[in-house]
Amino acid sequence: MKIFHGRLLVFCAIAMSALVLRLAVTSFSPLAAQIQEDIGFSTTVVGVFGMVPTLMFAVSGMLTPLLAARFGLERTVTVAMLMAGTGMAARALVTDTWSLLALSALALAGMGIGNVVIPPLVKRYFSDRLAVMSSVYIVGVQIGTIVPAFVAVPLADAAGWRTSIGVWAAVAFAAALPWIVVLARRRAAPGGAFAEPLAEPGRRPSAWRSPVGWAMALMFGMTSTITYAMFTWIPAILADAGASAAFGGTMVGLFSMMGLVAAFGAPTLCARMANPFPLVVACAVCFVLAFAGLLWAPMSAPVLWIVLLGLGPSTFPMALTLINLRTRTHAGSSSLSGFTQGVGYLVASAGPLVFGVLHDASGNWWWSFGYLFACVAVLLAAGSQACRPRMLEDTLRSGDTLPGGGAPAGRYTETQTGASSHGR
Repeated sequence: MKIFHGRLLVFCAIAMSALVLRLAVTSFSPLAAQIQEDIGFSTTVVGVFGMVPTLMFAVSGMLTPLLAARFGLERTVTVAMLMAGTGMAARALVTDTWSLLALSALALAGMGIGNVVIPPLVKRYFSDRLAVMSSVYIVGVQIGTIVPAFVAVPLADAAGWRTSIGVWAAVAFAAALPWIVVLARRRAAPGGAFAEPLAEPGRRPSAWRSPVGWAMALMFGMTSTITYAMFTWIPAILADAGASAAFGGTMVGLFSMMGLVAAFGAPTLCARMANPFPLVVACAVCFVLAFAGLLWAPMSAPVLWIVLLGLGPSTFPMALTLINLRTRTHAGSSSLSGFTQGVGYLVASAGPLVFGVLHDASGNWWWSFGYLFACVAVLLAAGSQACRPRMLEDTLRSGDTLPGGGAPAGRYTETQTGASSHGR
């Protein structure tokens, strides 16, 4: 019964934390013009605000495994939620551009840390339910992405933009509470069911030195590059084809909603297949068909193109699920999660900019979509390696570890240990 209650508490903590991981982004973007007019910053600064999320997620991805190894996963995620809440609450009160930017960065850093530590927390507490729990937290991320985007403007109209961007801090502070209870229980009962060490002594696998790590990072990076480029440019592409601004916004909403479909289905399918590369191929086909439709006949069947485009990023929940399916320990999961998301988001931060620069240079969308077709090719190549049934720890040479985690895995091998045995 104690074990059940302990897992139920952690389940609630993970689900609530997942809701927080995009709030600072999607609550701000719909109100950027209104905030710009009130505070008074240039359009260039708006572009800076657009780049900050992926850059902070990238930096957090690089640093979080070190923090988790030093302080433990539970303490790290607790601090992350408090950072996110503090940043979102405080930025709603400022009156100058740089304070707004700095506090947004604080909130986004907390969310970036949360991005990295949630997968290893799932592996630590729910190694027998990886697919189900992966779906739970990825659905939470999607809900936290969609709801603020739809609510932001009506809430700002009713109570002002400061209330609209600040109210979400309550969600982050609420998400910190169950983690605080988890920490308190573990201090009170050092021999209990969930009394693993808060910090992880020893050495942890270095994803930098593993082909699994690089394949995962490129798979995640290409998916995120395409996704962020399309979030930014769908309205402009459709406007060039004669659509209204309202229709373009609706299509962005549809694109976001399709992420829920992927979040429900992709983790389970991924966990049930020893090698889920056929799913990557299906996602690539969706991308190619959507790009072709948007490039050559955007208004002939725009809803179909956007539905296909929204199914393509199913490789995002796949990548998050594979972080646990391709590691043996939560130390390995933490290392792979940080590397995958750190490198992936760093690559993705250039996606919207490159897409736009290519459009400006050519005067049409051919070069821009050519860039995305190239991303799909890299996605396929990386996915073929990331999906192979082998573990991160087994692809490391002796000594390919870093202070703060699991033991070295020994000589370089590529075992066919069934990843499908985890999370079914």
